[in-house]
Amino acid sequence: MNKTDLSKFNNDWYKESTLTRGFLITFIWFITNHIFINSYLPIPGPIKKAILKAFGAKIGKGLTLKPKVNIKAPWNLVVGNNVWIGECVWIDNIGKVSIGNNVCVSQGALLLSGNHDYKKEAFDLIIKDIVLEDGVWVGAKSIICTGVTCFSHAVLSVNSVATHNLDAYQIYQGNPAKAVRERIIAI
Repeated sequence: MNKTDLSKFNNDWYKESTLTRGFLITFIWFITNHIFINSYLPIPGPIKKAILKAFGAKIGKGLTLKPKVNIKAPWNLVVGNNVWIGECVWIDNIGKVSIGNNVCVSQGALLLSGNHDYKKEAFDLIIKDIVLEDGVWVGAKSIICTGVTCFSHAVLSVNSVATHNLDAYQIYQGNPAKAVRERIIAI
């Protein structure tokens, strides 16, 4: 490829994506996230929740948001009731991320709603939503990839990678994650 062909590579996808809310709001969020959410400062949970809501997140009751959580775009985040988001979780939500009720996203987990098309010369951005239905548990250091839905009460074990949808009441493990057994909930 010669230098004149580089005009095909641009950031128009970024300007048109749901990632930004204009320069000023995005910049203010970046600073606010760094100080209050993606920080080890002992900020009370209700303050964190109020900040996220002020930036457009829809959040239910009973959210536990541990220190050092990184949320790229709160306006693309929906969180149900009684959700636990562990320390050092990264919600890279250039697409929508919906988290149901009674969900646990454990320490260091990564939710990636964007990817790139390696088959295209311009390396086009792919944005697809992530859905974690009610009762899902995402294990520590696990990754949920672009476009994945974890159906009701699915479990993604520690350090596993979900590259496809996870069926309800199944426990997944590995890279790529495979179903290893049924999740039976004792009453």
